[in-house]
Amino acid sequence: MAGGKKLVIVESPTKMKSIQGYLGDEYEVLSSVGHIRDLAKKEDIPADKKQAYGKYSIDVENGFDAYYVVSDRKTKTVAELKRALKGADEVLLATDEDREGEAIAWHLLEVLKPKVPVRRMVFHEITKDAIRAAADNTRELDIALVNAQETRRVLDRLYGWDVSPVLWRKVGSGRDGQALSAGRVQSAATRMVVERERERMAFVSASYWDIEAHAAKEGSSFSTRLARLDGAPLARGTDFDDTGSLKKAVVVLTETEARELAAGIEKAAHAAVTAVEAKPGTRSPKPPFTTSTMQQEAGRKLSMSAKHAMSVAQRLYEKGYITYMRTDSTALSAQAVSAARTQAVALYGDRAVPASPRSYRNNAKNAQEAHEAIRPSGEEFRTPASVASGLDRDEQRLYDLIWKRTVASQMSDAKYETTTVTLEVDADGKRAAFTASGTVYTFKGFLEAYEEGNDEKRGDSDRSADQSLPPVAVGDTLTLSDVEPKGHATSPKPRYTEASLVKALEERGIGRPSTFASIIDVILERGYVTKRGQALVPSWLSFSVVRLLEQHFADLVDYDFTAALEDDLDAIARGEQEREAWLKEFYFGSDNHVGLRNIVENLGDIDARELNATPIGDVATLRFGKYGPYLDVPVGDGETRIVNVPDDLAPDELTPEKARELIEAPVAGDRVLGENPENGKLIAVKDGRFGPYVQELEPEPEETVDDATGEVAPAKKKTTKKKEAAPKPRTASLFKSMSVETVDLDQALKLLSLPRVVGVDPETGAEITAQNGRYGPYLKKGTDSRTLASEQQLFDITLEEALAVYAQPKYGARAASSALKEFEADPTSGKPIKLKDGRFGPYVTDGETNATIPRGENAEEVTFERAVQLLADKRAKGPAPKRTRKTTTTRKPAAKKK
Repeated sequence: MAGGKKLVIVESPTKMKSIQGYLGDEYEVLSSVGHIRDLAKKEDIPADKKQAYGKYSIDVENGFDAYYVVSDRKTKTVAELKRALKGADEVLLATDEDREGEAIAWHLLEVLKPKVPVRRMVFHEITKDAIRAAADNTRELDIALVNAQETRRVLDRLYGWDVSPVLWRKVGSGRDGQALSAGRVQSAATRMVVERERERMAFVSASYWDIEAHAAKEGSSFSTRLARLDGAPLARGTDFDDTGSLKKAVVVLTETEARELAAGIEKAAHAAVTAVEAKPGTRSPKPPFTTSTMQQEAGRKLSMSAKHAMSVAQRLYEKGYITYMRTDSTALSAQAVSAARTQAVALYGDRAVPASPRSYRNNAKNAQEAHEAIRPSGEEFRTPASVASGLDRDEQRLYDLIWKRTVASQMSDAKYETTTVTLEVDADGKRAAFTASGTVYTFKGFLEAYEEGNDEKRGDSDRSADQSLPPVAVGDTLTLSDVEPKGHATSPKPRYTEASLVKALEERGIGRPSTFASIIDVILERGYVTKRGQALVPSWLSFSVVRLLEQHFADLVDYDFTAALEDDLDAIARGEQEREAWLKEFYFGSDNHVGLRNIVENLGDIDARELNATPIGDVATLRFGKYGPYLDVPVGDGETRIVNVPDDLAPDELTPEKARELIEAPVAGDRVLGENPENGKLIAVKDGRFGPYVQELEPEPEETVDDATGEVAPAKKKTTKKKEAAPKPRTASLFKSMSVETVDLDQALKLLSLPRVVGVDPETGAEITAQNGRYGPYLKKGTDSRTLASEQQLFDITLEEALAVYAQPKYGARAASSALKEFEADPTSGKPIKLKDGRFGPYVTDGETNATIPRGENAEEVTFERAVQLLADKRAKGPAPKRTRKTTTTRKPAAKKK
């Protein structure tokens, strides 16, 4: 690189292309493609370092020094960076301006070991002006930020590697046999979801009745609801606690009372207006987006997962459309405020903005990491319509959301007037008071641009729908009609959604904005939580995990303690706390903290069976076993019976009544269908772990009579040689169209006849068979197999038809016909998306990228939008890393120069 160019290193290839165009030929911009190294695996640690680093890849006895390795897939990247470094006269480390970005820059410095000046180049938006300004205003590497990120990495390794093995031994394995893990923050998040489900399980519903009616004046009608009876307030859902008891004195109508009262009101037919109250009000806009509020709104309004929202925001940032998407700050720069106000006036008129610009308090705890809020980039905001051609569908939707929120944040307050009307009617001697409310906006203000979504809350059903009220005055008489008594039942707290869980984590101070998406992704991936629509439902596995953590690692899963760790990491990032001393206290303990090592070394006896038990009333005990949840039902004399629990049954739905229903249900399977006429063996249908099947039963050994004593004894089983396996009974899985209850002998015999020889290929002489496998019906010729379109073809397909199937390209035209669903073209690849059923379950593909349908989602309900989201998430995740690694030496961050 003759001429002494400046080498600029960024994380992302997308960012690299944009920045190169802004900086010009005097710079060479390359990408590290994220982190280039991480803590070593045990097998990658040299023999001479095993004693010090062998357990965690961290020397806990010597300053918590970490042993890092460069991954094998990054060796080419490192080689390219070293090549470019040879001709550079300066290095600009242009990774993101946060802890992780600072740590990536430090790792680059450690691996590349440049002999030329190194500076830190930081920016929060990728526009020409911002990039040029960043190149001209560099700074030193901030070692305090590096220390904070490295402390987090070491802390999480120590926590996970000490606690997770306890889960493996005492709880078992997760879904699909994968090992369980106990992450520091994911454990707290899982506990929150489980605690909400416990509240739902303990909840006692209460019923109450009210009355609704239509009131009319001169042809204008509106809905009203009974509010008071003889001066006493009528019960609402919020008046009951979680045990179904009243929290205050109110009138609770029974169904009979409500119907009798409704009849009296309908008989009266008229009501007098006794009060009309009008109250003015104002609503102010919400601040522009932080990372967490963006994730919440993307979930509420766009049905995006937190992970997907961050993936889309990352693309928008790297393409130069928005500012940096990982931020706690709600502040806007002067140029952003000006751009938002200018656009609001242009679109909605001069009254759309207040006389003075709005300012929002910066909530960031770390001034060193403080960015602006998430907003459209540049000095002038581009409207969603003007950028649509350069964005895919999800990028357009999220940019539109960010643009609206930013513009609205600088707009005027909305002004409204709420009118409440009270009507009274005499119903057979009882004074019934009805109320109705209506809100009219006299000035919409920021609502012209944007209104924030809301999470589901208890009591929503008691709220009256907003409506317009006709002009009425005290003393007016109105006609009542459509008087209808309505019954209600109180409901438990709603389950967390991704949006509400992100909000709850932030309110408790658990995790940081950049970690929320990965926290939720991990608890879903581990099978601790599944999704039912937007709701997060904990699995029974998570109950066992949380119970173990609460009983034996109480300090580590305490919410306040977890939040305090985040505050301590912030203090390290600000240079107010020393990394090594803090880690020493966390791991070895102090007067204030027992220490992770002391907790793990003094666990005592853990009763795994008791840990894995949840009583379901006095009916049974729910346990989580190797093959999923089941009921352990006592049957007397210390004996128990096992009853499987359906996978799709949520914990709060397993009531004692439901448990009895499962226990008393007739046992499916083990039904004898008849005798095989060919060999006289009985054939039975059974319901096994992998689904229903038919089996040809081997005859029981015949009893023998001792001639001398007359005793009847079972015949001895034939013994086989040690190396000879005993013959297995013939079995065959039921087709998807069959059921245990309806399958008959003829169908069973046909199933047991498989595999069926279709014929012989005249060209090769190879036998072609039709077989039913784990992934459906198929043809087999030697090692070449082809999927069949239906199970019936196993019995019907002819040799001629089979040869025609083999004549087609294996992954050509037939691949398309095997799709369960076909969608429009993917906005990124431009290729049609297909939903298929593969070896490891259903997945979506555009021919380039495959994305598995997550556990708990119904493949038949996957929409085009969800398919696009899954493919985008998979692309963002990138290829799976190879297991081999190249080792490098490392040193601890040096103290920051003053």
